[in-house]
Amino acid sequence: MSLSLLEMRHRIVHSEPMKVLVVYDSAHGNTEKIARAVAEAIGPSGKARVLRAGEANTADVKAIDLLVVGSPTLGGRPTPAVQEFLNRIPAEALRNLRVTSFDTRMKMFIARLFGYAADRIAVTLKEKGGILARAPEGFIVRGREGPLADGEIERAAAWAKAMLQGMKK
Repeated sequence: MSLSLLEMRHRIVHSEPMKVLVVYDSAHGNTEKIARAVAEAIGPSGKARVLRAGEANTADVKAIDLLVVGSPTLGGRPTPAVQEFLNRIPAEALRNLRVTSFDTRMKMFIARLFGYAADRIAVTLKEKGGILARAPEGFIVRGREGPLADGEIERAAAWAKAMLQGMKK
C-alpha cells in the first residue's frame, strides 16, 4: 500500500530513505542511460531500483514512494513493453503514489504533431491514481538511434534532484 502524502513528506523531511522504482524500456540504450542517471541522482536521498519494463511487475509498485516511468517516443507513444507494464497496473493501484515520466525524443517538427511518450505515460499514471511529483520531461537524442544530445545525462540528474526538492515542500 502506498504512503499517504503526509507520511511521504515526513519521510522526506526527516531523511528517511525514499523507495523509488524507475521502470523503462530502451531501443538503443539512450533511455536506459537517462533512467540510470535519474536513479543515481535520487540515490543519495533514497533507494532507487531500475528495471526494464518487461522485468517489472505490478507487485513492485506496492512498496515504493515514487514511480518513474520512461520510454523512447515511437510515433508519439511509449514502446509496447512500457504500455504493457502500464496496462497491467490495476485501476487505483497508484492511489496517492507520487509518479512521473520521461521519454527520449528527437527534436523535429513532425514529432510534435504526434505528441510524446512521457505525456501519455503521465496521463495513464494519473488515471491509475498517481499524483505527479514532477511534470513529464523529454530528453533529446540526435538521431533515431541516438546518441543523446550533449548535456542530457546531466539534465536528467538535475530534473530528478529538482523533483526531490519539490517533494520536500
